[in-house]
Amino acid sequence: MAKTRAYRRSRLIRLTTSLTAGAALLAACSTASGGDDNGGGASGDVTVAGTYPIESLDPHGAQGASTGTQLAAQEIFGRLVRPDADGTLKGDLATAWKPNKDVTQWTFTLRSGVTFSDGSPLDADDVVASFQRMITLNGPNAGNFPGCTMTKVSPTEVVLRSPAPDASVPGKLGTFYVLPSGVGKEDTAFFNHPVGSGPFTVDAFTPGQSLVLVPNGKYRGTKPELHRVTVRNVPDLSARMTALRTGEVDVVWGIPDDQLASLKGDEDLTVRTVPSSAEFTMWFNSSTPALKDAKVRRAIWQAVDFKTIIGKLYPETGAPADAPVTGVVLGHVPQPPVAYDPAAAKAALTAAGFDFSKKLRLQFANDEFRPFIQAVVSDLQKIGVRADPLEKEQAAFTEDLLALKWDINFQQLATPSYDAASNLGRLYTCAANRMGYCDKQLDGLLASAGATADKHKRTELYGEASRIIWRDAVGMYPMSVSIAYAWNSHLNGFVPDASGLPDFAGVRTDGS
Repeated sequence: MAKTRAYRRSRLIRLTTSLTAGAALLAACSTASGGDDNGGGASGDVTVAGTYPIESLDPHGAQGASTGTQLAAQEIFGRLVRPDADGTLKGDLATAWKPNKDVTQWTFTLRSGVTFSDGSPLDADDVVASFQRMITLNGPNAGNFPGCTMTKVSPTEVVLRSPAPDASVPGKLGTFYVLPSGVGKEDTAFFNHPVGSGPFTVDAFTPGQSLVLVPNGKYRGTKPELHRVTVRNVPDLSARMTALRTGEVDVVWGIPDDQLASLKGDEDLTVRTVPSSAEFTMWFNSSTPALKDAKVRRAIWQAVDFKTIIGKLYPETGAPADAPVTGVVLGHVPQPPVAYDPAAAKAALTAAGFDFSKKLRLQFANDEFRPFIQAVVSDLQKIGVRADPLEKEQAAFTEDLLALKWDINFQQLATPSYDAASNLGRLYTCAANRMGYCDKQLDGLLASAGATADKHKRTELYGEASRIIWRDAVGMYPMSVSIAYAWNSHLNGFVPDASGLPDFAGVRTDGS
């Protein structure tokens, strides 16, 4: 602890600019000495400025799929399987899992000897009860398991059954967390100080503001060496950057490109970007008469100089996409680039009888994407295509997205399961009707990919599906997104995570 405080004092001394506003905002981030009641070997405190606020600790509820809740849940609770920092699946509470022949049922063998943080044993009853609670609450994570059931075979074995073949079940279970079986559907009191089997327990929680974690002395694995992890919500970007530079905050991620150069010049900081599962995705509404023809959709794609736009706006965290899913996702197969050619684009649109007098509705949410959208609109205007950028609040955006009240829809679309089934297999079918597009051949390929557990075969099938999506320009796929992290160099063992959900269980500070 002494070394941590000394480090932060030295950072403050070296900083010569006025930091009054940032210091006032983050005064509560200061470290304080504490006991070692929750796990031996603690080496210090770490303060984190997460990208999004943590509004709830209930992983089964309405906020269960939010980045904030997922960040907290992975430290407090256990799950059957979990993605590693690069997206590779590994066992957590499960030591093994296998499908039946037609991939309609998965059997999970549970790790023996696991206890919750209160010392009570964790077994198959808790796993089944947690799954049933998630389905009953019908939060966003329950949507990954329509019609699925889970049953207990023995104290150390459970079976998950789905109504249709689903090879992506293990990846989807990365967002399913196990609670004690007695937790009720609306048991809000439990989540004030929840009992879990993760590496940390909750010391204090103020929704939307801060979460304080301390080591779980009953954790089955290697005990965290940190004394305390504080996750704070610091909405203002400049305040986050100031807090990082002064040492009041130790880790920040989701950093804009224009901030990275100055951070890289700071010898006390480590800065890295890692490829993620997120991709800028711009669906066309194929049910709109003007966009029904694939030749029109592809011509519009040709009319935008995405490479130049990315180079200007996202030189560090963006790269031209080469498939409908990114390279870290199972099922990624590169497709040929769509070359920027405005002359050819205008000629193709003219030949197809495109009505240049009508405006296309280009909807998006979140003002951080406004410069990108404006650049796209500008390029389209150069060939006479008029697009009206419509920035919407998230709730209205989602409602209109599902109702197909748009012509071009922009979103940063992630694949948290690292499996193309939860992106291509879920969104691009005729039944899903997410973009007014339907292709029976594509449906067949996606169904076949979901019906085999052979990863090589699945990748081959998703590659064929991607070729159809790419050829027909179901959307424009401009950019694969990387996540920029920066952390104070006195931290050891910190690993940037591809999903924006870093794990702090293996982190320690200098002097530990």
